[in-house]
Amino acid sequence: MMEWLGQEAQRVVLNWDREHARDGMWREPLLAAASADDPLFLQLRRVAAPDHAMPADLLTGARSVLVFFIPFVRRLGRENAAEEEFAARSWAEAYVVTNRLIHAVNEHLGAAIRDRGFAASTTPATHNFDEERLVSGWSHKHIAFIAGLGTFGSHHWLITEAGCCGRLGSLVTTLPLPPTPRPSVEYCLLKAGGKCGVCFGRCRYDALFPDRFDRQACYRQCLVNDSHHADLPLVDVCGKCGCEVPCSHGIPRSPETG
Repeated sequence: MMEWLGQEAQRVVLNWDREHARDGMWREPLLAAASADDPLFLQLRRVAAPDHAMPADLLTGARSVLVFFIPFVRRLGRENAAEEEFAARSWAEAYVVTNRLIHAVNEHLGAAIRDRGFAASTTPATHNFDEERLVSGWSHKHIAFIAGLGTFGSHHWLITEAGCCGRLGSLVTTLPLPPTPRPSVEYCLLKAGGKCGVCFGRCRYDALFPDRFDRQACYRQCLVNDSHHADLPLVDVCGKCGCEVPCSHGIPRSPETG
């Protein structure tokens, strides 16, 4: 079933890459699943937000949470890293279009699941967070960790087999899916005991440090970027710390990861 869902997601991404992306934007998506009863969901109210939703809050009778990661092509990361002051225009445009793509993937997978007699509830790609606390009521990256898509980097992004440069989406369903095993090693070189920390130097806005992350400083710069690209829909993005670093487009090599 997971293989079939992956093929369906890939079909949507390929179609969008042909029809909506200038010079290509995305690589092949990754899919993973978690049991709606996984005990790690309860920990989200401690590590993510005190009022973080549970799968059953989104869908009565939830059995599984399906999560997907749509990786960006390398060009987008290079262009965003090269811009000195603001998020690159291509990075901002990719954010807008990928939000629409995530909605399309969610709708397609949800319809396919419903056609097989199960229920599905989709969630928005972004802007489902508390603007004062800057925490999400449904954190795609935390849920992706539970589903085994990857591990957290020192930059607080999720590092997947396709790296961290990309976007996450998720849906809740009554369809029982086999849970994806979580990685047994850290993908972040620094967390694995190696030498890296490149992401700290990539942040130019006093938001990311080895011992802390200033959400407010980060989001202030995201809003600056939104003002800079004022002709686009809301683009409260930055992404500097995840671009052109060892984990941008794959798992960085280390003694543990090979």
